[in-house]
Amino acid sequence: MPDTVELINAWAAGMPGWAPQIICAPFIGSFAGVLIRRLPAGRDVAWGRSACEACGHTLGLSDLVPIASFAALHGKCRFCTAPIAPAHLWVELSALGIAIWAAAGGGERGALLWAGCALGWTLLTLGWIDALCQRLPDILTLPLILAGLAEALLLEPDAVTSRALGAAIGYAGFRLLALAYRRLRGQEGLGQGDAKLLAAGGAWVGAWLLPDIMLAAATTALVFALRQGRIDRTARVAFGPFLGAGIWLVWLYV
Repeated sequence: MPDTVELINAWAAGMPGWAPQIICAPFIGSFAGVLIRRLPAGRDVAWGRSACEACGHTLGLSDLVPIASFAALHGKCRFCTAPIAPAHLWVELSALGIAIWAAAGGGERGALLWAGCALGWTLLTLGWIDALCQRLPDILTLPLILAGLAEALLLEPDAVTSRALGAAIGYAGFRLLALAYRRLRGQEGLGQGDAKLLAAGGAWVGAWLLPDIMLAAATTALVFALRQGRIDRTARVAFGPFLGAGIWLVWLYV
């Protein structure tokens, strides 16, 4: 009889090229949820044990299976029956949606599909954190810049120069825009985190597509603000989610 390794290899050989990303996506989403909850609070990410937010009971592996555990427990802690925050489920489902979208929209396979999924998952995490507390942590934005340049070096070497220029122009251009805004309005309106995120966008799509990112981001932000009735001089809207959406759409389709 074939051994376990041969069975696994045979099973993997019959899988579609995008299947590994789809399988991994909910687990990545679960980790993204940990980052979203812990990074803004300065809590340990790597070693802190997961626990119920209501009773503090440490959760076991059966409580932490992405999507499935939430469904099996009917959205409640097995120890105290307190409701589990739906955000846990939504992050996992969003990560799965990103993998499906990347596979369907990008038409790529292998390393390039992994790169696109990693970009989407990181943008999801950053956008969620910014929407909650208007912060874009350097621990995520700066590695995203390096990852974009590394992806170009390894998979698209002809684009390295444009990607490096994109990172530099994206950061410098956004910082100049922020300084001009402060000079005109006498207050801060655009954060440094947004400038670093636009630099990451430039590192992933190149200098010539930065205007496309800004157009997509500004359009989606304006539509959101109009729907929320938040168009006034004092309204504060986290720009990170819209900037991330712009980067993602340009990466996939332009």
